[in-house]
Amino acid sequence: MACIIHLGSGNFISEGGRKISEVKTERKSLDAAEIGAVAHLYRGEVYRSTIWRTRLDTTTNWAVVTLGVALSISFASPDASPLPLVLVGVLIIFFLMLEARRYRYFNVWRARARWLETHFYAPMLYDGDLHLEENWQKELANDYLRPKYHVGFLTAVGRRIRRNYLWILIIQSLAFAGKIAVHPTAVQSFEEAFRRADVGPLPGEVIVGFGFVYMIAWTCLAIWSGKNDAKRAALRKTDSAMG
Repeated sequence: MACIIHLGSGNFISEGGRKISEVKTERKSLDAAEIGAVAHLYRGEVYRSTIWRTRLDTTTNWAVVTLGVALSISFASPDASPLPLVLVGVLIIFFLMLEARRYRYFNVWRARARWLETHFYAPMLYDGDLHLEENWQKELANDYLRPKYHVGFLTAVGRRIRRNYLWILIIQSLAFAGKIAVHPTAVQSFEEAFRRADVGPLPGEVIVGFGFVYMIAWTCLAIWSGKNDAKRAALRKTDSAMG
C-alpha cells in the first residue's frame, strides 16, 4: 500500500514523491524565506550549467588536438600518408556524439537558470511583481518533479556542428584535399589525385566519394537543426515548456 503523508491544509506527498497537492491554491506572492530559497536555487543551476559548459569545451579541445596531430603526421614529409586525416574523422565524430550528449545535460541546467532570470529576477527588478498568476513557478516545479531532456539528440548534434564542429570538419576535408594536391608533387590530373587517395584495397574514388557524403550529411544535419530551432523559437511563448 502506498504511503501518504499529510502535511495539512489539503497538502499531501505520495510515496513516489509525485503528488504535491490535492487542493489547487492560487499563489499571490512569495515570502522572504521562499525568495531566498529561489535565489539559492538559481545559484545552484548557474553552477551546474557552468560545470557542464566546461565539459563541452573539453570535448571540443580533444577534437581540435587530435586533428592537429593528424595534420602534423600527414604533412610531416611529402611521402607521408594522408590516411591519418581519414582516420581522425572517426575520433572527431566520437567526440561530437559525446559532446551532444553532454549538451543535452547542459541545456537542462541552462534552461532552468534562464527561466528563473526571465520569470523571477526580471519581473522583480522591473516592477516588483513576480506575476505568479502566470504559473511560471508551476512549470519550473514540474520540471523538477519530472526531469527530462529539453532537446532531442539529433538537435543537440546539429547545434554542436553549427557552433564548432562544422569548422573542424571543413579543416579536415581541406587538409586532406591539400595533401593530395601538393604531396609529393603538384597533382597533374584527377586520375593522379584519385590514385594518391587510395587506401589499401579501397580505391581513391571510394574515399573521395565517402568524404563528400561525410561532409554533406553533417552539413544537412546542421541546417535541419537550425531550421528546427527557428521553428521552435517562432512557436514558443513565455508560458511554454522550457528549453
